[in-house]
Parts: sequence; C-alpha cells; structure tokens
Amino acid sequence: MNLLSEIKKGNKTALAKGITLLESSLESDRKLADNLIKECLNHKSKAIRIGITGTPGVGKSTFIESFGNLLINNGLKVAVLAIDPSSAETKGSILGDKSRMIKLSSNKNAFIRPSSNKGELGGINTKTRESIILCETGGYDIILIETVGVGQSEISISNITDFLLLLILPESGDELQGIKRGINEIADAVIVNKSDGNNIERAKKTYLHYKNSLTLSSIPNNLWEVRTGICSALNNTGINEIWKMIQEYIRKSKEHDYFNEKRRKQDVFWLSEEIKREYGYKKYEALKKEGIITKYNKQILSNDSNIYDILKLI
Repeated sequence: MNLLSEIKKGNKTALAKGITLLESSLESDRKLADNLIKECLNHKSKAIRIGITGTPGVGKSTFIESFGNLLINNGLKVAVLAIDPSSAETKGSILGDKSRMIKLSSNKNAFIRPSSNKGELGGINTKTRESIILCETGGYDIILIETVGVGQSEISISNITDFLLLLILPESGDELQGIKRGINEIADAVIVNKSDGNNIERAKKTYLHYKNSLTLSSIPNNLWEVRTGICSALNNTGINEIWKMIQEYIRKSKEHDYFNEKRRKQDVFWLSEEIKREYGYKKYEALKKEGIITKYNKQILSNDSNIYDILKLI
C-alpha cells in the first residue's frame, strides 16, 4: 500500500496506519514517518484546527460527538484526534473516546483516532501536530483535538490549533482556580457545558461570572475578546451558536492575516521543541547562543523554510 496515495484518496485505514507510523519509536519507522510528513507538506489544505479542552468529566467527548455531527450535517469532513492519559509505569492508555462517540465514529465523513499522551505534559502527545498534517492531507475540513485535561501544563494545545475552546462545568468554583490564571492566555472561548436539567440556573450564573472576567483579546488590536457561552452537548443546545462563533473568529483572524501569522509562530515554537527533543537542551542552548536559532526562526516566519528542512541542517 502506498500510504501517501491512499491517504489522499481518503482511505481511513491508510490514515490510521500513517498515524501509527508517526507514533512508532522504531528507528526504521521514524525515517519512513519523516518522509511521509515531508511529502504531505506539499498538500495545500484549508482545514481549521480546533482544540477542545477542559477538566475530566466536563463532557468533552459528548460535546465532540454533538459538534462533529453538526459540522458533517453542514457538508464538512471531520477528523478527531483524542488524547488519553497514559499510565506512568506502562505508558498504556484505555483509549475509550471512540466508544463514547458511537454515532460520529460510524459516519463515513468522520475519522476518530484516540492516542495515548505517553506521559507527555501539554495535553497532547509528541506526534499530534504531525497527525493533524496527515488528516489535512486526507481531505478533512475540520480537525478537532481533544486534550487529556486542562491545567497550567496544558499549554501545548494552543500551539497546534487555530481556535481553542475551553469547556467548564456549571459552578466549577475551586476546581478552576488552578487554571484560571492561564485561561485568558490560551482560550478563545469559554463554554459552560452540561447546561441542562437542574444545572441550568447554575450554568447561567457561571456564564455571567466568566463573561465579566474574561476580557483579554487573543487577536492583536482588540479584534477579538474571549467569548463565553452556554451549551448542552447532551441535548444539542447551543452547539450551532458555538460553530458560528468559531467561524466569526476564523474570518476576523484571516482578514487581518493573524491566521497565517499564528501558524508561523506555532512552527517557530515546534522547531525549538523538536531540536530539544532530538539533540538535547544543551545543544539547543548552544545553537541559540550562536544566533542559529534566531536565523532559523526568521526563515520560518518569512515562509522561506519549514521545520523538517531545517532539522536536516542541524
């Protein structure tokens, strides 16, 4: 099977095999994976990358099931990359997200891939970014990335997404104190989920609290203020409004070229992370001191080179 050719045709089995190849630690597989990704970089995609984060139990999987089906009903193809926490000892993971998205996973226009975070901090794993590239090559219009959870360490998700949605519970209270400080910096919208049944009044109270406290703009020049909203993924209420909100954000960020600028800055971040991972922090600091990192960063920001070509030069 020619993986690249089959992925481009929309073959889900080939896409799954490609992601498995990316996540493999075998040296022979790493070379094949690098070649696959480099070939995929030539594929031009208009896909939107949306991060879904929130504390365990907030209903991320249920939300993605509801949101993903809405997107498909709007004529879009949806890929879901769900990151599960792994055992500190075995690095194994339950990978149960697919079983919680029964309707979505059975849809021909959806692809769901649960992966272990393999003990990595940041809410994602080391190959999530490359997995996104494969999904885009496979023709998916929307890539949803579900993180392990949210906290001070769950910042990497903001470096692979165009829009980051934070789900919270009605009257989250002390549960959110540990992450409150970083919310304004990473979230583009904060949505109170599970706003149904006896939770409706509590949800409204929580919504008003965060609406009044989240005022920082994630797009320069005050083009966007962090939005707040209410939804019930279980009852499919408020989901369409969230999609309209995301569309507005993408439109505004593209109008002012923030969309492409943000992606280039994300590549700068990941170049540094890849150098540290491949060659160690000491080597990275030496390259930084010599001004080489700055030179490479400028090449990426000016769109003259990419991460993979630069890594070959080190």
